[in-house]
Amino acid sequence: MLESSPAGILSSVPLPVVLPLILAALIIWFFRPRISKTKNAPPMVLSSPVVKIPLIGQMLEFGKSPVKMCMRCYEQYGPVFTVPIAHKRLTFLIGPEAQEAFCKANDDTLSQNEVYDFMTAVFGKGVVYDAPRKNRHTQFTSMANGLRTSRLRGYVAKIERETRDYLSEWGKEGTVDIFHALSELTILTASRTLHGNDVREKLYKEVSELYHDMDQGVTPLTVFLPNAPTSAHRKRNRAQKKMTELFGKVIKNRRDNPSDGQSDGTDILSIFMDIKYKDGSHITDEQITGLLIALLFAGQHTSCITSTWTALFIANNRNIMNRIVAEQRTIFSPPPSDDSVDSAESKNDEQKENSQELDYDKIGQMGLLHDCIKESLRLCPPLILLIRLAMRDVKVKAKGRNYTIPKGDMVLISPSVGMRLAEVFRDPDVYDPDRFGPGREEHKSSPYAYLGFGGGMHSCMGQNFAYVQIKTILSVLFREYDIELVADKMPEIDYEAMVVGPKGNCNVKYKRRVAI
Repeated sequence: MLESSPAGILSSVPLPVVLPLILAALIIWFFRPRISKTKNAPPMVLSSPVVKIPLIGQMLEFGKSPVKMCMRCYEQYGPVFTVPIAHKRLTFLIGPEAQEAFCKANDDTLSQNEVYDFMTAVFGKGVVYDAPRKNRHTQFTSMANGLRTSRLRGYVAKIERETRDYLSEWGKEGTVDIFHALSELTILTASRTLHGNDVREKLYKEVSELYHDMDQGVTPLTVFLPNAPTSAHRKRNRAQKKMTELFGKVIKNRRDNPSDGQSDGTDILSIFMDIKYKDGSHITDEQITGLLIALLFAGQHTSCITSTWTALFIANNRNIMNRIVAEQRTIFSPPPSDDSVDSAESKNDEQKENSQELDYDKIGQMGLLHDCIKESLRLCPPLILLIRLAMRDVKVKAKGRNYTIPKGDMVLISPSVGMRLAEVFRDPDVYDPDRFGPGREEHKSSPYAYLGFGGGMHSCMGQNFAYVQIKTILSVLFREYDIELVADKMPEIDYEAMVVGPKGNCNVKYKRRVAI
């Protein structure tokens, strides 16, 4: 009797039966957990009590609520664990001790480029994550120079001017969507300080609309297929091209007419125009535009969302609001005068006028407002996950155990989870800005306990600008108006968004104060 070969057996099976079997085998192969053979590899999360579907349950749970899943896995598996998602391995580091390895690693160990290269479609070629390392270092150095203290001092007056002009349209009292209002104010002030007076005065509306189209062109699909033929991607690409053309004209006009006063020389566009790489080549106009877009993306979301949460939390707590107003009164009160001098009245008028001027030194005195912003970032960070690619095996020690993260894993930390651990922050779900004050200073329990602006080697270089921008805007707002929530509760956190902000009713009632 002749034995049948596998090919012969398959050939006898009807095609409608074979194809589903092959497809099922491919699906199982694609979604199979990549079990690491590395010694001391983190524990694997191979099932989900939330979505009880074999192979893909943990992936669906992660997609539904990554923050809740991370907290569940932290409680079940400890500070280091791996979640297989399709053909990837995602290894999470939760808690200050585990997060230290992430924050201290350089790009040779944990790399950003391979993770965030999908943003090349927005920023353009040769910018940030698409730039060679030496060029990227030059670009970042120029950004840092544009955000140093000497320049921030000059930005305060510009931000205050934009804020007062914007609030002048509000009138004595009314209702406003504070999220929408602060979104507009953030991009207005960013345009004035980062792009320059010529762009703000003549091109703001066009830049704002193009930015909106680019922002809407970054979706969850973009992360995996940045050039998929979707309508959002097509609008994004058209906007990126138009933005490059628009700034190309601005750059050419500034170079052709340097004495026309198009810029006062303090905006970051002026710094970018002077970039020269170490090989002697000059930055291109396309790369200048890409860097401006990158800065706008980085700052717009953080400042807008954080200023909104801060305003809402303060408005929701009358005690904190009263303390904020008292702090502002103290800072802007004129110093005592000598009434025995004949010109005392004249001097008092001059002192009162000077006391109302907002400057960098006054910004530095707003300790409570600073802590309110910091606490808003702790509870509601705009980025719930920070990601790197392990370029080599990574050693991690946490809670008395040693782990080895295998080369090729995606390595993640979650500020949303790490900053809500009860063993790090007391009553972690309560808005309490005093936790950062003298006698408590809970954020100093570890260098990597607080991740509002990342941590370690890759801390956000724009955090000082963000604090200046937000504190200036909110200082003017709270001195001009008393605000309170329209709704009877705070809005929820929109964990479904790419960059996490408030979801729900953000309307506030406002009423003009007696001037502070």
